[in-house]
Amino acid sequence: MDTARGRAVAVRDAAAAVWRTAIPVRGRAVEVRDVAVAAGTATVLVIAALTGEGAGTPAAGQWLGYGLLAAGGLVLVVRRWAPVAALVATGVCAAGYQAAGFDVFAVAYLIAVYSAVRAGRGVVTVVTSVVLLAALPVAAVAAGEPAGAARGVLELAWLIAAGAAGEALRQAERRADEAERTREEIARRRAGEERLHIARELHDSLTHQISVIKVQSEAAVHVAEKRGEPVPEALTAIREAGREASRELRATLEALRDDTLSPPYGLEQLPDLVRQARAGGLDATLAVDGRRRGVPDAVDRTAYRIVQESLTNIARHARAATASVRVGYRPGAMTIEVDDDGDATPRSAPGHGVGLLGMRERVTALGGDLRAGPRAGGGFSVRAELPLDRTT
Repeated sequence: MDTARGRAVAVRDAAAAVWRTAIPVRGRAVEVRDVAVAAGTATVLVIAALTGEGAGTPAAGQWLGYGLLAAGGLVLVVRRWAPVAALVATGVCAAGYQAAGFDVFAVAYLIAVYSAVRAGRGVVTVVTSVVLLAALPVAAVAAGEPAGAARGVLELAWLIAAGAAGEALRQAERRADEAERTREEIARRRAGEERLHIARELHDSLTHQISVIKVQSEAAVHVAEKRGEPVPEALTAIREAGREASRELRATLEALRDDTLSPPYGLEQLPDLVRQARAGGLDATLAVDGRRRGVPDAVDRTAYRIVQESLTNIARHARAATASVRVGYRPGAMTIEVDDDGDATPRSAPGHGVGLLGMRERVTALGGDLRAGPRAGGGFSVRAELPLDRTT
């Protein structure tokens, strides 16, 4: 039973996909269902004429009437992207084949009315329908069909029904669009609330500890200086790192509270990172090759984070004495290289820490490439290539 139901669903989905398949016609997309509706309507109109009283009209009038009947149905193929043109054309064809002696109900025009109203062309539809309702009795009388002139009330009722159906569907689609926009607004609001929640949590959990580290280190430096004792370089580095962490955390919290803001860190701050590394006892250097131009903000921030994380890893894990940071600019891309002379060797296991994972995710999101691992001559190397012609 489940297999049969699954097959039925698959057949239904396949049929729906074929029904909505678009056929390019002179730069326009015409769906299979539009072609089917137009061909079916034309066929119904012609068959109704063949079986009706109009079949006994003169031969010339027959061919003209049949042509107008077929044209009135086939023109519906453009009803989605040219609803007014389809409306006017089907109306002219209806009046034409009535004048040619074919007493056939204007089915094609009703479909055109429905499509035009659904497309929001209500005023044009009303004006065209009034003109057609006035023209049809005249055409019937000219063709010698006085009975056809007495159907105005019925035709008006059908026109109202077709227009009401089109308007109902148009309103339903508009409500669906509004509901979709409402869902998107709710999602954005919830995302904003989540950012605020994260900002509060970070503020509560980190700000106090960082402030304590900064105050204690500054107090220790002040006491040492007051006593005339030498201030250890490690203590000075802790103080500077505490200040920098406090500034960066504050900027990050602002960005979380308002996603239109971004932490003001980028390539311009790389010398500061190198100076901080030197203050911590690492002989760090910075070299820039090429001329900087047209660096997107996302690339700017990512380059800063790569150097920051690399220098932090060197200070924590590498047992290195020196480190070099190289930034290279070339057409369409830039490279970031951070090398050290630490104790990593080609036989060492490659790094898989959270810091490297975060760097790789940032670089991949920008369409770049990141390579990190031990160097052949010893030490560790991080190399990132970032494209400059993307704004993601």
